[in-house]
Amino acid sequence: MSAPAKPRYRIVIVGGGIVGLFTSYHLAKAGAGPILVLERGFLSSGASGRNGGGVRQQWETRATIRLAREAVQEYRRFGREFGYNPWFRQGGYLFLAETRTEIARLHSVHETVRSEGLPSRELAPEEVREIAPAISPEGIVGGTFLDSDGTLYPFPVLWAVYEKARSLGVEVALGVEALGIVRDRGRVAGVATPSGTIGADVVVNAAGGWSAELSRRAGLPVENTPTRHEILATEPVKPCLDPMVIRLSDGLYVSQTMRGELVGGRSMPHAPGTEGGMSTSPEFLPSMARSLVRLIPRAASLGVLRAWSGYYDDTPDGLPVIGEDPRLPGFVHANGFGGHGFMLAPASTRRVAKAALGEAIDLDPGAFGPARFLDPDRRAVPEHLQPG
Repeated sequence: MSAPAKPRYRIVIVGGGIVGLFTSYHLAKAGAGPILVLERGFLSSGASGRNGGGVRQQWETRATIRLAREAVQEYRRFGREFGYNPWFRQGGYLFLAETRTEIARLHSVHETVRSEGLPSRELAPEEVREIAPAISPEGIVGGTFLDSDGTLYPFPVLWAVYEKARSLGVEVALGVEALGIVRDRGRVAGVATPSGTIGADVVVNAAGGWSAELSRRAGLPVENTPTRHEILATEPVKPCLDPMVIRLSDGLYVSQTMRGELVGGRSMPHAPGTEGGMSTSPEFLPSMARSLVRLIPRAASLGVLRAWSGYYDDTPDGLPVIGEDPRLPGFVHANGFGGHGFMLAPASTRRVAKAALGEAIDLDPGAFGPARFLDPDRRAVPEHLQPG
């Protein structure tokens, strides 16, 4: 545990994952100190240390595509800005369809992505095999592919942003939980911790799977729901898979690292909430093994090196929550990213930082703002292209 050094900060960020740290970095660059990041665990103990490292621009909603496209450009120059190599490899993202309904869905996504200026391709089954020869053709009726999508290693990214933020004066307190939000005259006044209250003008909720809990502790019921997702890594095998592959039918996603491991997961029926912990369920390994071998037959001979789980911070419409909560001035949301906080972090946290400083942001509040769930007449097109 590293206790905060000051009794008061201008901005306190709750959550030391990639969203919280990137937000602190943007704020520090803007000269907004003093800034404190509170992390209840150790660095990378949450979803930022438990994800598959995918970065894609194929989405159903235009605003998400634009954030993702900006994030890709940020990750391309990450090494120059932060001095660490994120091993960002743009091998593309390959979505697979096994029914005509899935083909129609991917076609709609393809048309939207193309209209945003990205060269998405629609693929016949034989073209899928050309891009990923290791994939079994069984059941595949087509797919889509964007070659500028890719994968990176989360740990050097997280460490690099942590080190850069600290070099700019951001204080990061590890092992310190935010027990509640202190109010004064109707607005945020600080954060309650086990060692006492820390004063703050602004509190940013970047707590990932625990963000709904923190909002409730602030007296703000929200629509976010933490859902547990499982993932594994196999022993290394010779290179056989360039893109990240996602199969719509069962939510399977898998990529191959530069060391040769196959890393992936699939949707499993877990009850919402964080009470179940982040271990591996007995059902996951056999279920994942069957799904993976059906897709990549040569995986049948591979052993599993490790398996783990983490939490998606899901919203009903599949879009993140970014901006100040109108019910509590000074309480800024940076959550609800589902399983895609890492891929959207460089771009989305720029907007979070502006919101924390009281500046206007270029995101439609009706799509991303926290007040959207308070409107009973709201009509929105949800973002459902969620796995991977």
